[in-house]
Amino acid sequence: MTVERGILLVVGALILATVLLAVYVNINWLWVTGILGVHLMQASFTGFCPVVMTLKKLGLPQRPGFS
Repeated sequence: MTVERGILLVVGALILATVLLAVYVNINWLWVTGILGVHLMQASFTGFCPVVMTLKKLGLPQRPGFS
Protein backbone atom coordinates (compact mmCIF):
# COMPACT_ATOMS: atom_id res chain seq x y z
CA MET A 1 0.00 0.00 0.00
CA THR A 2 1.33 3.40 -0.97
CA VAL A 3 0.27 6.88 0.11
CA GLU A 4 -1.46 7.46 -3.24
CA ARG A 5 -3.53 4.29 -2.99
CA GLY A 6 -4.20 4.94 0.69
CA ILE A 7 -5.79 8.26 -0.21
CA LEU A 8 -8.14 6.51 -2.61
CA LEU A 9 -9.04 3.95 0.05
CA VAL A 10 -9.69 6.47 2.83
CA VAL A 11 -11.66 8.99 0.78
CA GLY A 12 -13.62 6.27 -1.04
CA ALA A 13 -14.57 4.65 2.27
CA LEU A 14 -15.62 8.00 3.74
CA ILE A 15 -17.80 8.83 0.74
CA LEU A 16 -19.42 5.40 0.76
CA ALA A 17 -20.03 5.64 4.52
CA THR A 18 -21.64 9.08 4.31
CA VAL A 19 -23.90 8.04 1.43
CA LEU A 20 -25.05 4.99 3.39
CA LEU A 21 -25.61 7.15 6.47
CA ALA A 22 -27.66 9.56 4.35
CA VAL A 23 -29.82 6.71 3.05
CA TYR A 24 -30.36 4.90 6.35
CA VAL A 25 -29.96 7.56 9.07
CA ASN A 26 -30.38 11.17 7.95
CA ILE A 27 -30.18 12.94 4.60
CA ASN A 28 -28.00 15.66 6.15
CA TRP A 29 -25.00 13.29 5.98
CA LEU A 30 -24.76 14.30 2.32
CA TRP A 31 -23.23 17.57 3.50
CA VAL A 32 -20.15 15.59 4.56
CA THR A 33 -20.02 13.97 1.13
CA GLY A 34 -20.10 17.43 -0.46
CA ILE A 35 -17.37 18.69 1.84
CA LEU A 36 -15.20 15.72 0.86
CA GLY A 37 -15.69 16.57 -2.81
CA VAL A 38 -14.78 20.20 -2.25
CA HIS A 39 -11.69 19.13 -0.29
CA LEU A 40 -10.58 16.86 -3.15
CA MET A 41 -10.83 19.78 -5.58
CA GLN A 42 -8.99 22.09 -3.18
CA ALA A 43 -6.23 19.52 -2.65
CA SER A 44 -5.72 19.19 -6.41
CA PHE A 45 -4.92 22.90 -6.64
CA THR A 46 -2.99 23.49 -3.40
CA GLY A 47 -1.42 20.09 -2.73
CA PHE A 48 -2.51 20.30 0.93
CA CYS A 49 -4.22 17.15 2.22
CA PRO A 50 -4.36 16.06 5.87
CA VAL A 51 -4.89 12.43 4.79
CA VAL A 52 -1.56 12.49 2.93
CA MET A 53 0.24 13.92 5.95
CA THR A 54 -1.27 11.22 8.19
CA LEU A 55 -0.41 8.37 5.83
CA LYS A 56 3.17 9.65 5.52
CA LYS A 57 3.48 9.74 9.32
CA LEU A 58 2.26 6.12 9.39
CA GLY A 59 5.24 5.27 7.20
CA LEU A 60 3.56 4.38 3.91
CA PRO A 61 5.89 4.66 0.93
CA GLN A 62 5.24 7.29 -1.70
CA ARG A 63 5.22 6.20 -5.34
CA PRO A 64 3.23 7.09 -8.45
CA GLY A 65 -0.19 5.54 -7.97
CA PHE A 66 -1.24 5.07 -11.57
CA SER A 67 1.86 4.32 -13.59
